[in-house]
Amino acid sequence: MPELVFFSGTMDCGKSTLALQIGHNRAARGLQGVIFTRDDRAGEGKLSSRLGLVTDAVEATEGMDLYGYLVAQLSQGGKIDYVIVDEAQFLAPEQIDQLARVVDDLGLDVFAFGITTDFRTKLFPGSQRLIELADRIETLQVEALCWCGARATHNARTVGDEMVVEGAQVVVGDVNGPVEEIGYEVLCRRHHLRRVTRASAHAGALSPDVLPVNSV
Repeated sequence: MPELVFFSGTMDCGKSTLALQIGHNRAARGLQGVIFTRDDRAGEGKLSSRLGLVTDAVEATEGMDLYGYLVAQLSQGGKIDYVIVDEAQFLAPEQIDQLARVVDDLGLDVFAFGITTDFRTKLFPGSQRLIELADRIETLQVEALCWCGARATHNARTVGDEMVVEGAQVVVGDVNGPVEEIGYEVLCRRHHLRRVTRASAHAGALSPDVLPVNSV
């Protein structure tokens, strides 16, 4: 039976790499798929991973009817065996509804990949709708790590060296960007709540003791 599967995890846990691998495995067996993405770091109409792998994709723009797009492709004689959606958290809830309809009405497997919560620990609307509708939810097994070595569970946005908790929900940045620009970092819950990023922890380790230490 076709399924709507939601692969979720934090940044740096290999979601886009797995999406590319699923597409590669099916293509190697003669199957043809459509890849949707939204606001990928490599630019419009691209699906890329942090390992440097990249492929062409269809940009799922705001207001785009994903179901209608696939029906049009099939009506024109196109062959579609499966659908991959990366950065699914950026989709609108109604677009997730369209993906569910692709499974139910067109009989196609849909593999959606995305993070569940934003830098404020709030659910993305697209991810929330996937949690509500998906036939299956898979948590990625590659664990991203906080700077302290603990399992990373939260995504943090940084401006310069400082973690921020206010602003627009979607701002494209990179974990490898210059520190003066908007970037993202994965943290464990403890350090996310305390707003302790890799940079601020390093600065704290280098700071002198606040209280004098007297030798006896």
